[in-house]
Amino acid sequence: MAPPLRSFVVDRASVSIYASKEDAGAAAAVEAASALRHALSTKERARIIVATGNSQEDFIRALISSPDIDWSRIEVFHMDEYVGISDSHPASFRRWVRTRLVEIVHPGQVHYLNGDASDLTGECKRYARLLKSAPIDLCCLGFGENRHIAFNDPHAANFSDPIAVKEVTLDEACRRQQVGEGHFPGLDAVPREALTLTCPALLSAQRLVCCVPERRKAAAVKDALTGPITTACPASIVRTHPGAAIFLDLESASYLSQ
Repeated sequence: MAPPLRSFVVDRASVSIYASKEDAGAAAAVEAASALRHALSTKERARIIVATGNSQEDFIRALISSPDIDWSRIEVFHMDEYVGISDSHPASFRRWVRTRLVEIVHPGQVHYLNGDASDLTGECKRYARLLKSAPIDLCCLGFGENRHIAFNDPHAANFSDPIAVKEVTLDEACRRQQVGEGHFPGLDAVPREALTLTCPALLSAQRLVCCVPERRKAAAVKDALTGPITTACPASIVRTHPGAAIFLDLESASYLSQ
């Protein structure tokens, strides 16, 4: 594995910068795999929350190729889903998790958040009960271009949210990112609502592995690491977590000072 070009600490989080997004993804996978092996060495099963999306492709490919992980003892959650689309829709995060992780490594248990459930409030409560039934060992997440984590956009983020899963309205910047990534043909096709794990639910994990490559994330990275810790930049809350490790490439780190 390529070594980082630079490593430092921001508040309680470690940050490492790599030459390429592939190197950042590989390093993040090493960290995540280590966390899973440690959890499995101390108890019967490990529980992981995975992020989805284009920025996580290199990371997830490296993670599923990591040796000595007994996926049959791992319980998988994901962080969000659009309201009103099926799990066969090309942009569905359930489909992303299924095709890029589940069908390859066959985890022992997989819990999908159903954005097309007939009772969305009940679905949020169901998923929250599953999340809270045992500790979460690892949360793998990214930062959105609008600085969100999961679908906690700035207007919807609450660092003291009393619930673990909720329905949110997506802001336009978030929806435009989905178009830019090629998941929808235009803005009108992007759902306006989604279900998401809240900020406290994400940070309840013992370890956070944050893989944030690409130049389009550079402004979000700068604000998250150098600005105030505020819901105006939801990703900034990651800095408060003692088990957080953030993996950047040269492009996503390009707005940071030397």
